[in-house]
Amino acid sequence: MVHYSSPRLDLSFAALADATRRGIIERLGRGEASITALANMFQMTLTGMKKHVQILERAGLVVTRKVGRVRTCALGTRGLEAEAAWIEAHRKLFEERFDALDGIISELQQEEGDGSAG
Repeated sequence: MVHYSSPRLDLSFAALADATRRGIIERLGRGEASITALANMFQMTLTGMKKHVQILERAGLVVTRKVGRVRTCALGTRGLEAEAAWIEAHRKLFEERFDALDGIISELQQEEGDGSAG
């Protein structure tokens, strides 16, 4: 079996696999927020939110900056083009396979219908 590895995709998909992190991305899409505000919004500890933000930062999806005692989060500068392209390529592959399967099922149904008519 061929194994394809893309560390960037792995980091992105791992980061986005968690509902809280997807929620953070969604919230930051509306504007910057402090880690404290995010922790309050998601009803979690500051330590827990910091861990989520670190994972998103490692994936390049979020950037943080510290001003005084406040760490502010914003969406990262890179988009999700590579991830979207990967998903689209695999969506097309599955669609082609399901279309082929539909064709086989139709053929079998026609053969079954022809055989019972005699």
